[in-house]
Amino acid sequence: MNYRLYRNRLLCLIVTFSLSIFYISAQDPDEGKELFRTNCAVCHNKNMKTKSTGPALGGVEDRWADFPQEDLYTWIRASQSLVQAEHPRAVEVFNEYNKVPMQNFPNLTDDHIASILAYVNGVFDGTYGDVAIAGEVAVQVEKRSNNWIYYSLLAVLIILALTLARLISRLNIAAKPDDEAVADKSFSLFESLTSKGMVTFIIFCLVILAGYTTVNNGIAFGRQQGYAPEQPIKYSHVTHAGLHQIECQYCHDGARRSKHAVIPAMNTCMNCHKAIKNGSVYGTAEISKIYASVGFDPNTDQYIDNYDNMTEAEIESMFKKWMADQYKLTNEVVELDREGNRLVEEQWDELKASLTNDTKENIQGPVEWTRVHNLPDHVYFNHAQHVKIGKLECQTCHGKIEEMEVVGQYSPLSMGWCINCHRETEVKSFGDNNYYLESFKQYHDEIKSGKKDKVTVEDIGGLECQKCHY
Repeated sequence: MNYRLYRNRLLCLIVTFSLSIFYISAQDPDEGKELFRTNCAVCHNKNMKTKSTGPALGGVEDRWADFPQEDLYTWIRASQSLVQAEHPRAVEVFNEYNKVPMQNFPNLTDDHIASILAYVNGVFDGTYGDVAIAGEVAVQVEKRSNNWIYYSLLAVLIILALTLARLISRLNIAAKPDDEAVADKSFSLFESLTSKGMVTFIIFCLVILAGYTTVNNGIAFGRQQGYAPEQPIKYSHVTHAGLHQIECQYCHDGARRSKHAVIPAMNTCMNCHKAIKNGSVYGTAEISKIYASVGFDPNTDQYIDNYDNMTEAEIESMFKKWMADQYKLTNEVVELDREGNRLVEEQWDELKASLTNDTKENIQGPVEWTRVHNLPDHVYFNHAQHVKIGKLECQTCHGKIEEMEVVGQYSPLSMGWCINCHRETEVKSFGDNNYYLESFKQYHDEIKSGKKDKVTVEDIGGLECQKCHY
């Protein structure tokens, strides 16, 4: 028997099994949730049960059960390739939705798609999420974690490594000449674990793990998808953009005419809040911060002359009077009770804490908002180019901002995300006498002749490095 050959095969088995740990198709519904938000939520209803622009995704795997799983994955990545191949299920869905093609997602890996489907199934059957809706009753549901799979695989790997190490030790003895084998003895478990082969194997695994972790962290460096900091003033986009349907560009007016969308000045807020003095949620607490910032006296409905020179005590007296008067009117009392005094003190302390910090000692002056979206310094992005020329809706990049009580970063803002958008997004204004696109005569002629049905951002140079990098 060739013991050396068997020993080498066992070593290969250990290495192969250990490497497979890093490439197992893991279904992570938490990752799937983020992928769904950034890729699918624009067209598919998030409850997975109701049709939207696209079909309800709940039960999608069952509807494709008569076909190989690869067909569903191909449909998600590049639906038109299946339609052109006259795949029966693909053609059926394509015709059902008026032959409107689904956006391609070539960057989604098998693991990504598996995670999205895990999230979809979890939401659909109520096993995923903090709150699952059953009829009209909200039921608390615990999230299911798949970590036990990894722990089990790790335990199996350790047991297998120890078993094979002992087996290799015995094979090494058996492979020696009879006279040497008699004098030799089997290694103990400790000796097996500290042998040259085992130490080499452990170092190899650590190098693989370190490389995997380093690459992942390097790719994610500087990205903050989901980042939603608390702001000095609790500004609700649900109330302003959702309930009252205030146009985004009314406040962020720079989006259509400059590189920056700009943070609105408090004077923009005062256009409405000079008349609206009590908020629907926070009463006077948050609106008082606007008044204190710009120097508006809500007691007299007048801007204050020489406001910058007022002392903090004078400002405190003015706003506490305003807060106390509003409490009396709301509760129909003549004098402040204990609860009223407590609320006035709390509101003033919060006002002062929100409008001052280590570098801004005075209440007067601009509000120092916390930045949410922040691109690297070497990246050039122009809001006007996308909003005015590209005619993109704000929700394309920022998500359903009208549903956000606290604004957070919706999109990953990664290079791959931007490039994929440029590859897929059609230039809608071709053929509309757009001055900026008149120079692309070739594409105009191809559209008129029917050779081309659309022009994407990629076609007009959207993937050129210098377009986005200085």
